[in-house]
Amino acid sequence: MKKYSKILGQITLACLVLIACENPPQEASQSTEENQDSTQLKKVDSVKNETGPVLNANLATATDMASIGLPEDLLAQILEARPFLSMIAFDSLLVDYPDREAVYQQLFVPMNLNTAAEADFKLIPGVGDRMAHEFEEYRPYANLQQFRLEIGKYVDDAMVAQYEQYVFVPIELNTATEAAIKDLPGVGERMAHEFLEYRPYANLQQFRKEIGKYVDEKELARLERLVYLDLAP
Repeated sequence: MKKYSKILGQITLACLVLIACENPPQEASQSTEENQDSTQLKKVDSVKNETGPVLNANLATATDMASIGLPEDLLAQILEARPFLSMIAFDSLLVDYPDREAVYQQLFVPMNLNTAAEADFKLIPGVGDRMAHEFEEYRPYANLQQFRLEIGKYVDDAMVAQYEQYVFVPIELNTATEAAIKDLPGVGERMAHEFLEYRPYANLQQFRKEIGKYVDEKELARLERLVYLDLAP
């Protein structure tokens, strides 16, 4: 009888071992799930950081905009309405478009970091309540370098560079460095040189007159929103 009891005990122990192998402790399972979640978050961040260049809705060619899949009728409306003097004006044109966020991942009107409403920053893909608040928190921005420094506290360099495509810091015409002028959307070496050439500016009318020698009225209106004059004594 003792012999049979011993055999039965060994069989029971073996069964318990098999059950334990098939059903690992709940804590270990949760740990695995947490690791998977962490990996997925890293993948999401990686995808966000690999987002391509964003076209400026005021500067992109018809060919460029057609290449991102805009329908012909919307493309025609954009070309007719340019320049957009704010992102809100551009957004109002797309108010009935079914997937505006997908468009804004590739086409946007850069926002003035110092004057845009905090709520409007959320039009930028990937910017939610918290990040919109951080954009507003550090105003006024003296330059984009300050934006890089402050927002770099919250996201990596690749994401900061992505955000930069959606914003600008206006420059003071008589004191801005050449580098700061070149940071403006659509302002390259030649136009930066012209900005500097006519300094000091007595008023914005002078800016319109001098820079208007090189660009048409629509482009002049676009450039004027990027600058200001501090004429305080």
